[in-house]
Amino acid sequence: MLVAAAVFAVLQLANVTGRATPDTRNYVSYALGLSGADKRAAAAATIDHYCGSRASIAHRRQDVDVVRFHRPDPAPRVRAECREREWRKVEPRLRAGQTGGHTVPFTSERFMRIFEARPGYPLFLVPFVTVFGVTWGVWAAGVVVTVLGGVLVFLVLRTLAVPAPLAPAGQVLYYVLPCGATAMRPMTEGLLLALTLAAVWGCALVLRGRRERAGLALVGGSLLALFAVKHSQALFLGLCLAGAGAAIALRRRRRGRAAGRGVCAVAVTGLAAAAGTLLLARLLHYPSASESVQDLLTDHFARPDRERPWREFLQLQGRFWVEWLRRQLWEPLFVAALAAGVWGALRRPAFGGFLIAAAGTGFLTQAGHPDITIWGERLIVLAWLLPVLGVPLLLEGLVRSRVALPAQGHPDRVHSMR
Repeated sequence: MLVAAAVFAVLQLANVTGRATPDTRNYVSYALGLSGADKRAAAAATIDHYCGSRASIAHRRQDVDVVRFHRPDPAPRVRAECREREWRKVEPRLRAGQTGGHTVPFTSERFMRIFEARPGYPLFLVPFVTVFGVTWGVWAAGVVVTVLGGVLVFLVLRTLAVPAPLAPAGQVLYYVLPCGATAMRPMTEGLLLALTLAAVWGCALVLRGRRERAGLALVGGSLLALFAVKHSQALFLGLCLAGAGAAIALRRRRRGRAAGRGVCAVAVTGLAAAAGTLLLARLLHYPSASESVQDLLTDHFARPDRERPWREFLQLQGRFWVEWLRRQLWEPLFVAALAAGVWGALRRPAFGGFLIAAAGTGFLTQAGHPDITIWGERLIVLAWLLPVLGVPLLLEGLVRSRVALPAQGHPDRVHSMR
């Protein structure tokens, strides 16, 4: 486990810069504000980091451009143009007094309210950017949260008592599949993955029946933390765990077995978390689902609000998933990985139900933002948890049979294994 984590961390030195996205500006400026920087200082540090990332990408692209690779380095020009462009947007807003909240006003106040409702990731960044500065701090935070996600995969599989080689194999899958690359981006996905895995680990502990209280505390604590990181994920995961728990209990009852106190407790915890999320979001005046739909359909409020947003949203949903499925069938790695993950998960029906529910939040997140320009791994990344944990479970029988075969001719060894 430690070797896999260390190797992954060292490999990330190849990309210390170049991962920033437009949303990164909001999270980094939020973190700098929490650490005590004023709006102008936070804006300067954030713009330097973001534009440095843009310049790094431009430099790398030109280095391998078959026509322009011999031309002068574009990084200084790209950095200067980026700074000028960002300050052109920020400076008038600062002068106009748009200094409320924690984020630097890179866009309209209406759009920035969405990020004001996500303090979890900025809080996570604060100690890193305080100690290491913005560039190395953001990188170090990405390494820590991604390594943590892999370690949680290892712990889930060990809790399920899978053969020893398969636990680090699942951890490595987490690092090499899109989970690892996406978690390293300076956005919320790394924490969403880690906290969702923590909740899945809690479900595994409950099902093992040895540490039910610890497992339930882990599920509840993860859902509470998810509210701070991105409250929609807390809502989705709570509902999905509640539904999975109810389905597992019903299945057991139909087979003449007890529903299981732990399974019911997880279901109740998930339902309570979903209800609490809705209530708290309303009390804190967080942006509503309607506001999120308007954000999507108006290109972050750059255009007038739509008169019939939900009707258009449903039309877009149908078209999006048709195109998404077409692209998946064109390059079916994701579909094949999901199928293998479901197959493996169903070998442990109770745990598999909770795993499929947790992974299903990736599809709900994507459905909440059906933008084909980012159809890839970022929004739907939580669905990759299904192959990450399901494939080792699928291989469990094969590994156990190979371990048992050499011992068949040696009664003493067979007895000791039992």
